[in-house]
Amino acid sequence: MSVDGALARVIRSAAGRAGRTEAETCELCAADVAAEHPHLYDTGAAEVRCVCRPCSVLFADDGAGEGRYRLVPRRRLRLPPVDTGVLGVPVGLVFFVPRADGTVTAQGPSPAGAMRWEVDPAAWQRLVAAVPQLATMTPDVEALLVNTVRGLDAHWIVPVDDCYRMVALVRREWRGLSGGGEVWSAVEQFFRELTERS
Repeated sequence: MSVDGALARVIRSAAGRAGRTEAETCELCAADVAAEHPHLYDTGAAEVRCVCRPCSVLFADDGAGEGRYRLVPRRRLRLPPVDTGVLGVPVGLVFFVPRADGTVTAQGPSPAGAMRWEVDPAAWQRLVAAVPQLATMTPDVEALLVNTVRGLDAHWIVPVDDCYRMVALVRREWRGLSGGGEVWSAVEQFFRELTERS
């Protein structure tokens, strides 16, 4: 297990933005961006970058950037319960990101940011065979997000920026050794507010 450096930077950035009042800017052209704005996944740096709508259009259908940047999609799809136990990840709040190179990472929020594990590719393929919707996920930019903590049974295909928001929320709300009561209430609220979209 290790703290993912790129994710840690995104989480710190998201947590820091919560307290700032200045406008956020596009990381490509420096234009101001709206509160809800598109994101690009930088495959070279393994980081998510904020972009304005006009810049995001350049990366639709892998148009610009020679594959270095991938537009993070907006799709959210609620799934029936998925037996992720076959993947060998011992946590109930976790997201799985299939990568373009065939690897799959599991990442779970913690008070220190996202903790990361490598998932056995054969186990992932068995899960995909059992849950065909997982085969539709776009590598690097979509994730299987799971919450089975405190009796919940939520399973979603979401854009990776939703996962990073959830990690930032856990980090911001965590208190003491067990997280305290507020962190789990905030996580439950996060999942209640997820809505399906295409």
